[in-house]
Formats: sequence, structure tokens, C-alpha cells
Amino acid sequence: MTSGLLDSLGRVGSMLATFTRVGLLAPLRPDKYLRIVNAAAAEGSNTTVGIAMAAQRCGDRPAIVDELGTLTYAELDRRCNALAAGLQRLAGPTPKAIGLMCRNHRGFIEALAAANKIGADVLLLNTSFAGPALAEVIEREGVDLIVYDEEFTAAVDLAVPEDSGCIRVLGWVDTDTAGLTIDDLVEANTGRRPAKATRQGKLVMLTSGTTGTPKGARRSGSGGGGLGDLKAMFDRIPWHTEESVVIAAPMFHAWGFSQLALALTMACTIVTRRRFDPEATLALVEENAAAGLCVVPVMFDRIMALSDDVRSKYPCSALRFATASGSRMRPDVVTAFMDAFGDVIYNNYNATEAGMIALATPEDLRYSPDTAGKPAPGTEIRILDAELGELPTGETGQIFVRNSSQFDGYTGGDSKMFHDGFMASGDLGYFDDTGRLFVVGRDDEMIVSGGENVYPIETEKALTKHAAVAEAAVIGVDDADYGQRLVAFVVLEPGAKSTGATPDELKQHVRDNLASYKVPRSITILESLPRNNTGKVLRRELQAMTD
Repeated sequence: MTSGLLDSLGRVGSMLATFTRVGLLAPLRPDKYLRIVNAAAAEGSNTTVGIAMAAQRCGDRPAIVDELGTLTYAELDRRCNALAAGLQRLAGPTPKAIGLMCRNHRGFIEALAAANKIGADVLLLNTSFAGPALAEVIEREGVDLIVYDEEFTAAVDLAVPEDSGCIRVLGWVDTDTAGLTIDDLVEANTGRRPAKATRQGKLVMLTSGTTGTPKGARRSGSGGGGLGDLKAMFDRIPWHTEESVVIAAPMFHAWGFSQLALALTMACTIVTRRRFDPEATLALVEENAAAGLCVVPVMFDRIMALSDDVRSKYPCSALRFATASGSRMRPDVVTAFMDAFGDVIYNNYNATEAGMIALATPEDLRYSPDTAGKPAPGTEIRILDAELGELPTGETGQIFVRNSSQFDGYTGGDSKMFHDGFMASGDLGYFDDTGRLFVVGRDDEMIVSGGENVYPIETEKALTKHAAVAEAAVIGVDDADYGQRLVAFVVLEPGAKSTGATPDELKQHVRDNLASYKVPRSITILESLPRNNTGKVLRRELQAMTD
């Protein structure tokens, strides 16, 4: 019993030390701590509780810097309260499910916080949705109010016509188009606070949907695994309270959303813009002396594609961490970025359904720039074969994970596969002898050609080692003789076309480095690979090119 008590005290002490180091526990006047605690109690456990707490802790600190200017935490808190009160005062019952179809800007954050305050479920909508897909998801999730940017009006018109009964609120306007806006509701309810919610809303995130209509993954209102998960993050990534962080990753996606929620918890200044531009992003980091940059991997590619002269204008000397997740990172780009800006990249292997699974620190990425790193503290990972037997080090199998951040299930009622309390991530991978995890691809991407298993990433990596190849994607297509054959799509480096890089030359390059059954039967040269908002290659579009 004494040993158990000492262990518990040790864990508490370690957590307090971590939270003190990152600034969550700081020397403040007792009355200020009381106001912070009261604000948190009034808000309840949700992803935007940090706004109300920061308004009491450092109300004059800039909360958001976007294309409209700057809002302090006190101003943001007042606007969120007014918007929430306005939503409750709309004709009819208080909205129960609110869809957000917004780019990165203050309107997204205000609508999210207001929805939390009134106890509404929040559905994060992909800004690339066309009308039919949007209509399907909105109907499935029972959305009764949608907040959207004016640029998405055509899709919203198709999905929720004016007479559909779903209330429409504009989060960002580019013209004087008539319609109810967030600003209208805020101005009409300035100084009001919402009535206390009678329920706690759920957060519904959509899976990436690269192969079909995305599923809704429902999480509890807090959207995370608690203080233990925060400690695990802070012990590996050098976050600190009241610093500036540039969030370029889409906030509607699980990764960008998690970084937004963390920045609000830390009372950080969130610097963002609606559309990603590589030079403008570096300028935001430099001009705001940002300590953090949150991206999806393809954004690293775009930054490193800038000329040396352009990049040198933005040394970003205050940058301590650049976090990424959502798709594979190019090893050469990882190394080049850290050579240019310092050892600051942290690669997060996450899943919408399971939160953080593994994390690669700069040390891990210097060891091997394509590793997913080591399991996150509090997370267990097993590599299982087709019969669910555990595989030894070095052997590739299905990645199963168990942690405190697992989701509550899909909104359609189905769920992931579970075994012995571990959830299938949907990915294939292996551990090396240092305990680092390597993800080789999705389990539904594995190609069986002539009876041999081929993981696309092997052939993709071989292709990108050719000096003329910038990017590559490999898929399997039906073949009468082999069951499936490999088909590759490549993007050449600028100027490489003039060097004579041909499909036959690239095939020979793969043949010189891999077994013959891993050589693509055909290679198509593209100007760019089709990607979604988070940088994942849309393999269904590549598949359509082979039909």
C-alpha cells in the first residue's frame, strides 16, 4: 500500500512539474486563480474552455490574429458569449447539431465556442465537400444549423436549401450578400451571456474520406484523453503558455483541430490565414516571433520548394517546434527543413478515432526521417498478423492501438475492429530494434501481385530516390494474369523533363533497387498528385485514371 501511494504521489508530482514548466501552473494572485477556476466551472469540459480561462488569466493578450486583424482573449470571450446567446434567441428550439464549414479564421473559433456553450453537437465539415456529399453527411448527422463561408454558398444551396429547415449563418463574407452572419448575431446580443446548457454536446470529426463518403467519429465534449495526454504531449513537444503559434493545418481536420484546442488551453496567440501560402506562412512565423508552427506534411514540401533567396528572408529564429500529421512526410524534405530551420519537426502519428498514437521527435527523425517515432506515453501498440497473433520486431502487420483517447464510435453505429481491447488503426507497420514505429501504408492499400505482397511505400520510396522524381504514388489495378499489377504516378523535379527522365528509365531504377515484382508495369508522369485538404493523396482519383 505504501508503494502504491508513493507511486501515485510520484505521478502527481511529475504532472505538476510538467505543468509548471510549460506555464499552466504559474505564480498568479489568488483572486485571479479563483476567477480562472470559476470560468472553467461555468464552461464545463469542452475543447474551447481555454478561451474563458484565458480571458481571466491574460485578457489583454491577443487570442487570434487573422486577415481581419487581432482579437484579445477578453474580446473573443465576449463575442463567443454574445454569439451563443444569439443562437439561443433564434426562432424555434435551440440548435442541437451545428455544422461548421469554414476555413481557418475567427468565425470558425467563435462558432465552435458558441456551440459548446449551448450544448450543441459540433460537426466539422470538409471545405472541399461538393453539394451531394455535403447533403449526405448533414442529413446523416441531423444538422439543424450550419455556419459556412460565403465561398461555399453553392454547395450549401444544394445540401440545405433555404426551405430545408436548417438555419444558415455566414461565418466569413467576401461581398455584401444578404444573409445572417456571425457579426449580426454578435452585434444584436453584445453584453448577453447564454443560458446554461442542459446537455453537453459531442464533437463529430469526419474521417479523411479518400476512398468514399467520410464517416463521423464521435467524441465526448472534451475531445481528448485528459491531463495524462496533455502531460505526454508537453513532455515531448516544447509548448509553453502565452506564446504565438501559427496554425496552417485546416482546423476542420482532426489534426488542425487538436492544435487549435491545445493552443487555446495554453492561452497562446493563434496566428492563421484562410488559405495556405508557403512564403506568407513563413512571414507569419517571422513577424509574430512564433514559437510553434502546425502544418500538414505537404506544407513542408511547399515551403522547401521556395528558392533559397526567398526562405532566407524569414529565419524564423523563435521557432521551437513545427508539428505535423495527417499524411506521410517526405524524408528528404524533413531533413532539408531541419537543416534550414533547426531540429524543430515533430511528426505525430494520429488517427481521428484514437488521437495521438506515436510521436517522432527531431532526434528520431535524424535517426530515420520516415519513422513515426515511439508510442505516445499512455499508448500501447501491437503489431498483429492476419490471425491476430503478435508479430516480432521487424515484421510488418496490422497496427493495433489502446489508449485513453479512443473515440466513442462512428455516428452511423458501426465501429472499428477491436481485439483484446486494442483498436485496429487501419494501417500496416512494424517496430525496428530501437523500438521505433514505421508505418508502411494503409491495410487496404497493400497490393498482391503474382502472389507476392507489395507495400506501395516501398516502390514510392525507391522512385523518389531517383534524382529526377519529386513525388510518387503507387496503386494496384486488376490484372488477369497477376491478380493485381503495380501502376505508378510520378511528379518530376523542376527541369527534370529536359534531362530525359522517362518511364522506362524510372522502371529500371526501381528494378536496380527492388525485387522485380515491385517494379511498376506502367509509370505516368503528372504535373501534381491529387490531394485532399490535409495533403493525403487521393488514390481513388489515380484509380480513375487507369479505368
